[in-house]
Amino acid sequence: MALNMKIKFIVLFSLFVNISAQTIKEVPISKIPFNPESYTCYKTNQPIIIDGKFNEKDWEKAEWTKDFVDIEGDLKPKPYYNTRVKMLWDDEYFYFAALLEEPHIWAKLKQRDTVIFYDNDFEIFIDPDGDTHKYYEFEINAFNTQWDLLIAKPYRDGENVALNGWDIAGLKTAVGINGTINNPNDEDKYWTVEVAYPWKALAEMTEMKSPPLEGDKWRVNFSRVEWDTEIIDGNYKKKINPQTGKSFPENNWVWSPQGIINMHAPETWGYIQFTNKLVGTEKVELNFSDDENAKWVLRQIYYAEQDYKINHGNFTDDLNELKIKFEKEVKSYIMPPVINVTTTQFEVILKSKDEKSFFIIYQDGLVKKQNVSNEN
Repeated sequence: MALNMKIKFIVLFSLFVNISAQTIKEVPISKIPFNPESYTCYKTNQPIIIDGKFNEKDWEKAEWTKDFVDIEGDLKPKPYYNTRVKMLWDDEYFYFAALLEEPHIWAKLKQRDTVIFYDNDFEIFIDPDGDTHKYYEFEINAFNTQWDLLIAKPYRDGENVALNGWDIAGLKTAVGINGTINNPNDEDKYWTVEVAYPWKALAEMTEMKSPPLEGDKWRVNFSRVEWDTEIIDGNYKKKINPQTGKSFPENNWVWSPQGIINMHAPETWGYIQFTNKLVGTEKVELNFSDDENAKWVLRQIYYAEQDYKINHGNFTDDLNELKIKFEKEVKSYIMPPVINVTTTQFEVILKSKDEKSFFIIYQDGLVKKQNVSNEN
């Protein structure tokens, strides 16, 4: 995620927690309809060499995602350079292959775990169980310099949530350059990123099986940070806004649009559905359950409760007071949900019609599915 995005959101979070309703009136949320992208991730049984080339036959068989769009979706113009990704998996790794069109490839940062989005970069975000907590962020630039983080919860939901000292044990990465890096005298074509993310690392903070089971769906998104640059004295320099004396804001291009300039809204990320079928052998259709609609109903209540707290100083158990126009219809759950509040907390429960399970969301945004027998 780019610096201005993080700074903006940290500031918004501070306002959200500390200042009065006279200054801020609503919680920043997505301004586009809930409609995440989706992708079927097939298995490979051939060795994948991480060299930035992804020229193995199974990579050739794997489909590309749609081209990236602006993080705000149709609210902003389309990116002026294309970006797309492929995915595969085997019993040891979750594989990613990204191609980033770029006529002027540059990078400066060479030390691991520095703030990579100061450069143009490519980023991977993974929330295995889709509860919006305990997710993974990975960033890489054209020098193959990496930054990996474990995020305890989104920045909006807590402080000191990023575990910067955490490293992905067993990670494999490579970058390919079709052109020349840091040479303004020619025109480049693209750079590539290839990543093998070990399941052992992804299994550390989730109840989901790693490697995944047939039909499992994880929440994933990708981001490309692209700074506007110019050539000064033979070097790439970020363009400066003469009105502020600072560089213009970065472009944030993503696979699944989020409708808000903040990558740390995992509920808006895309869906990756895993299959044991080998890539290129059989088409597997994406299968979505009513659970995702149920989770989005609870997420809309979460937004509304946070907004209500800002404007009234407390949460409410009256759904009518929240004035929500629900985007999704839930057929397998009992509407309306039950809201329980205290002075400082709330929880919203949406029970299944078969009375065997329920979804619950808390004031810190954590959403979980539980069996009725485990309710207490």
